[in-house]
Amino acid sequence: MTVARTWAVALSGLRGDLVEVEADVSSQTPEFSIIGLADKALGEAGRRVRNACANRGLDLPKRRITVNLSPASLPKRGSGFDVAIAVAALATTVKMDTAHVADTVHLGELGLDGRLRPVPGILPAVVAARRAGRARVVVPAPNAAEAALVEGIEVFAPICLAEVVRWHGGASDAPDLPAATMPASADGGEETLELADVVGQPEAVDALVVAAAGGHHLLMSGPPGAGKTMLARRLPGILPPLDDEAALSVASVRSLAGESVTQLSRVPPFESPHHGATAAALIGGGSGVVRPGAIARASEGVLFLDEGGEFPASVLDALRQPLENGTIQVHRSGVTATYPARFQLVVATNPCPCGQYGVVGGACDCAPQAIRRYTRRLSGPLLDRIDIDLRLQRVSSARMQDDTRGVTTAEARRTVARARGRAAERWRETPWRRNADVPGTWLRGPAAPATGVLEPLDTALRRGALTLRGYDRLLRVAWTVADIAGHDDLQLDDVGRALYLRRAAGA
Repeated sequence: MTVARTWAVALSGLRGDLVEVEADVSSQTPEFSIIGLADKALGEAGRRVRNACANRGLDLPKRRITVNLSPASLPKRGSGFDVAIAVAALATTVKMDTAHVADTVHLGELGLDGRLRPVPGILPAVVAARRAGRARVVVPAPNAAEAALVEGIEVFAPICLAEVVRWHGGASDAPDLPAATMPASADGGEETLELADVVGQPEAVDALVVAAAGGHHLLMSGPPGAGKTMLARRLPGILPPLDDEAALSVASVRSLAGESVTQLSRVPPFESPHHGATAAALIGGGSGVVRPGAIARASEGVLFLDEGGEFPASVLDALRQPLENGTIQVHRSGVTATYPARFQLVVATNPCPCGQYGVVGGACDCAPQAIRRYTRRLSGPLLDRIDIDLRLQRVSSARMQDDTRGVTTAEARRTVARARGRAAERWRETPWRRNADVPGTWLRGPAAPATGVLEPLDTALRRGALTLRGYDRLLRVAWTVADIAGHDDLQLDDVGRALYLRRAAGA
């Protein structure tokens, strides 16, 4: 047989496309060529494949081998095509079950000794193979646990190329090799932090619960030591656990980022990039395979920007589009990758560079120009996309003594679950389940409350104190306040509370 076929997967963001790998042997000058819009890493696969086959006693024919990756118009990147290319090339001369080969998806990189090395993105690649109707997939042994998270597809996880050949019915007496190792994951599984540890900030805790119940974005401003970071880090603990679809999406992003994935975590992710991070670190990028940034890694969870006033304005403004669309598109030369961006944004900032402006008993020595420059980094369009504005003050010793016991994480989680249940029931006839996801046209149209309830918002809109986007966001917060209070219909008090949370909560 001179032509053999098998399958691989080309990833573009979380989307995977099946690629047919064809190998042809012809009686011409010996050469190993790969065609079909391959990048540099993939173009070097020929040398890796030849050495891996030779070191496993699976010599390729000393003739011209041409490997075609189809569709040719689809960009292919990375070393994850090595195994498919090697199997297709060997199947042209080695006796194997060609039907079995042609119906199997092969993923993984080859070492020069023939071992299968792990590659990032195995989880979304296996999901793509299952979605395309494939029944079998070959992955490197270190990626076995990750591939096994996808139900409905047979996973074979060999250590070396010789095992793949034997699995396809070929013969090989190559000795066993130790498995390649997977880099250790940086995720240590943080424990849930206790909300009751927050002392002296009852209004801030209430606002945090509102943000969790409705999926609202949150800005916290106040002096150092007021508890901004402490509050933000407790938000994931009061969010509902992830469902199957969200957990699979989070795990797929982690896989693409090169992390080890062995189980579907139900804990919402928490990302807190340093204020020195670039726009590329936030939105994603890189050469070759486009890696997800902090925005994508925080999807279905919380993106916390501590010291928000220290971030460059261009980096902060990169958040505006994903906040509206729920997705982030990363454009690079010849490739566009789309990642999910359904995150809750939490920004913590000081009132000025020294943090003492407006603080009782504090002495601010910042120049007026420095204060304006600092606060302007959070642009008006970005602030207009934030639902809740918390103004925090330092906790006094008297307030600490008066506080006996705050709201616990378990209590807050139950409150959030009840409120989200009410919201899901109210929007059951629509595609949305959280208040933060409902479009303003629906809130002001079919779901509009009784006349007079929205008068405070209408007045603010007429005065120019609100944009229409801000109007809709306040309306979403008001519905969340109503859900927490157990109201079936929106009431004037709910709207008033939403206005308070928007402007001066905790002040």
